[in-house]
Parts: sequence; C-alpha cells; structure tokens
Amino acid sequence: MFGPYVHNIDPIIGSIAGIHLWWYGLSYSLGFLNIYSFLRRKRAELGFSAQAVYTLALFVVVGVLVGGRFIQVVFYEWPFYRARPSLVPAYWIGGMATHGLLLGAVAAIFLFNRIYRKSFLVMTDALAVPAAFILGVGRLGNFIDGQIVGSITDMPWAVKFPDADGFRHPVVLYDGAKNLVLIPLLLSIGKRQPPQGVVTGVFLFLYAFLRIFIDFFREYPTTLLGLATGQSLNILMAFLGLLLFGCSMRRRGREAGRMPEGEISFREASKALWWRRTLFVALLLFALTLPSDWTQDIPARYGKRHAGLQYSSVYPRINAARAELK
Repeated sequence: MFGPYVHNIDPIIGSIAGIHLWWYGLSYSLGFLNIYSFLRRKRAELGFSAQAVYTLALFVVVGVLVGGRFIQVVFYEWPFYRARPSLVPAYWIGGMATHGLLLGAVAAIFLFNRIYRKSFLVMTDALAVPAAFILGVGRLGNFIDGQIVGSITDMPWAVKFPDADGFRHPVVLYDGAKNLVLIPLLLSIGKRQPPQGVVTGVFLFLYAFLRIFIDFFREYPTTLLGLATGQSLNILMAFLGLLLFGCSMRRRGREAGRMPEGEISFREASKALWWRRTLFVALLLFALTLPSDWTQDIPARYGKRHAGLQYSSVYPRINAARAELK
C-alpha cells in the first residue's frame, strides 16, 4: 500500500563558488548529451560528416536554450521582464518554457538545413526521439524542483509540494511519463520508413494532444486567448502536428536527404573540431545552472534552505519586483 507523498527533495545538487547546480539543469545536460550521442550513432544513416554532427548538436542546444527562455519571457513573465530587460539573459535565476524548447529546436534545425542544404523533415524525423527524451527527463527535473504543481486531489499518489496548499496531482510526472512512452512508438514508426514528416507530425500531435488532458490537472497562473497559456499552445501544436502528418502521408516517396560522408574517420575529424567540442562541453556545464519554472518564485521558494539565493546581488531585485506585481 502507498499513500500521499510529502515532497522534501533538495532541488540543488550543490554549489561551486556561489553558483548553484540544479537537478532540473542536469536533465537538460543529459538531454543535450543524448542528442549528440543519437546524431553520432545515426551519422552513417544521415550521411553526416563529423563537423555536421557537432554543428547540428550545437545549433539544437542553443535553439532550445533561446526558445525556452523566449516563450517564458514573452508569454509567461512579460510584466516582470518588460520592466527589467537586463535580467532576460540571466538563465540562472529561473524561467524556461517547455513549448519554447520545441520552438527553438525547430528554428535551429531549419537554420542548420539552410546552411548545409539538408532536408528539414529528415532532420526533424531523426531528432523526434531525442526530443521526447529531453522533454521526459526535463519533467523529472521539474518534479525534483517541486515547483510546477497540479490541482488538489485525494488520489493515493497525491503529492504535498513545498509552498503549495494541500496534496496535489504530480502533473509533471504524468507529462514526463507520456513523453517517454512516445519514444518506442516513434522508433517503431521510423523503422517502417514512412514519408518524410510523418514521425515529426506524430510526435508534435501526440505530445500536445495528450498534454491537453494532462494539463486539466495543472494550475496555470496565466491565460492566452481565454485559455490557460499552456492549453492554447497545446491546441496550436496539436493542430500543426496533425496538419504535417496529413500532408506527409500524401507523399508517395521518402527523400534520402543525405549529406556526402567524409573520407576520414570520426575520431580523426574530431581532432580538428576542438572549439566545437569545447563549446558543447561548456553548454552542458552551463545547463546545470538552470532552475525551473518562474523567475519570481526561485528566491522565495528556496531562499530559506539556500541563503545564497537570498543574498545574491540579483535575487533581492527579484523579491522586490515580485512584491510589486502582487
């Protein structure tokens, strides 16, 4: 038998020279590393050179970071950041939006394909599985942080989150499980060699459509077009995924979309890519500094356990701004 769970997990792995490392950030680092590993394993199939593997991985990582921040700032916390634009680049104070991760990744893949003249849908189909993985482990990071909570419930698996009244649905675990379950389905569809865009369309549709039902159990602090902000974005994404799936199924063939392979081995080529490797490792380490959810919530929620969150030169400004917005 099991009963309601009281959440008491420390969201911070540790601190180095005053810099806090978060479990949520670790989920990004693992996701980014998985993207690189996946591309390297698929290199022959995609016809990638060693340089292309590193370059696309870097494009996607940067796109995810920029996209997640952009959607959070514009759609969720605009009143806060409009008055404090200097804090927009301060990722370590919190604030990333899941829908923005996908938007940023798509934009990055599009830019990469324009430069390397690759097929956009070949790339998105190939990266659908790593996308589902990073979104799945990211939700586990959300749960450890204990910030995104569901509605009050008396279900046996309810969770008492820090700073939230009553026991609530662990909606991020629902969403994370949903994202991870998509992986075997996407792999199965990909093995059947469907037309370009089918895997991408299925991923976008199922990710967003299934999340609509999960988000009924979530409390959103903002609205968009008369609905909870996340729900509006879910509906839009599900529609785009269904549209892409329908258009793709009308195609009879599947373009190869391959890039000529280099004549030297991956290991030999890697020796000439030191700056890409260094930048990629730096971004993996930077991701560790990312806390989840709203910027205004970070010092208030965790300042009592971690004094550095209260006495940092940035956080007092956040606390003051948070008081102004109430």
